[in-house]
Amino acid sequence: MGTPLGDFIRAKRDSTQPESLGLPDRGRRRSPGLRRLDLAARAGISVEYLTRIEQGRDRNPSVAVVNALADALSLDPSERNHLRYLTKITGGECSAHTRPAPPRRDVRPSVLETLRLLEPGIAIVTNRLGDILAHTSGYESVTSGTGLLDADTPNLTRYIFTDPRARTFFADWDDVADEQVFDLWRAPSIENSEWFTSELAPTAGPDFTRRLNRHVVPQRGALRLNHPSGCELRLIRETLDLSSDAQQLVVFLPADERTAQAVDQLPRRSPSQLRAIS
Repeated sequence: MGTPLGDFIRAKRDSTQPESLGLPDRGRRRSPGLRRLDLAARAGISVEYLTRIEQGRDRNPSVAVVNALADALSLDPSERNHLRYLTKITGGECSAHTRPAPPRRDVRPSVLETLRLLEPGIAIVTNRLGDILAHTSGYESVTSGTGLLDADTPNLTRYIFTDPRARTFFADWDDVADEQVFDLWRAPSIENSEWFTSELAPTAGPDFTRRLNRHVVPQRGALRLNHPSGCELRLIRETLDLSSDAQQLVVFLPADERTAQAVDQLPRRSPSQLRAIS
């Protein structure tokens, strides 16, 4: 049985062309990407050891080995952080006996007050699973008519993969889908992530499970939205991690003057009706 760490290393190896690392073309290969032999040689480890890591038979490689693999695959800083995180959770999987369960949904009063001060701006409190726990009236105006907030407990990840309207609303749906799946690896706990993915996978289908196993580290550029009113919105996201709560405060800022004017013209309800969803 594989592990998140092994899956990521194998996925990166399969997607890395030898020529990009200055390696000679050894002719036709059985599978795409970098050979195990070449990666092991670049990392200074044996092919047998690399195979054990990829197949999940070795769950605790040393820091030196992890860094050597990162160097051998020429990972960028974001990918290196993800590799270290997967190493951490893979090593702890054997001792994780907590029953999978959903995360807490309550938001601290001081966080809600911070959100209230951001009115009439566009902001939400969420977690890595995509649960929308509280939002401003500005966020509601931007998502009005899309169905995102229709559920009693709205979840952005579930919406993206199960509601057909999401593919129209998000102009760069593929990129947003990659972002949401990647964030599941940073869920409040491994147990939370297991609970959510097992619940969502049957309805989300292969589009979801395929992305989950690819470990694509997203770039997170400007968010482009096709609002039902007919205007396109471009928003920059600023995220404040609320690490003690395993939550995030995300503020959306217009990326250009055209978006700022369009947002100002959207109808919105009274800011005093800030909504916390428990």
